[in-house]
Amino acid sequence: MPNIKSAKKRMRQTLKRTARNRVRKEKLKKAVKAYRGALATGEQTVVSEELKKVTKAIDKATVKGILHKNTANRRKSRLAKAANRMAAAKA
Repeated sequence: MPNIKSAKKRMRQTLKRTARNRVRKEKLKKAVKAYRGALATGEQTVVSEELKKVTKAIDKATVKGILHKNTANRRKSRLAKAANRMAAAKA
């Protein structure tokens, strides 16, 4: 445990931020999971809607500092690629 006043404050801030970031990460994971579920159904309209939602969640996580910009772009690219593969398989 910290003894210095500023270190105590830093610890409190870290705990709050960690809790906040954990919630944001969970929202992101749930969005990705919902998207993968939509991919499994094979419905193109549902997949496109879920892709929009997961893209928005990834962008939000990037702005909030949860994900690095390049990591976010890589994930969005891979998710979009999966949707495109599914659409090509249907055609």
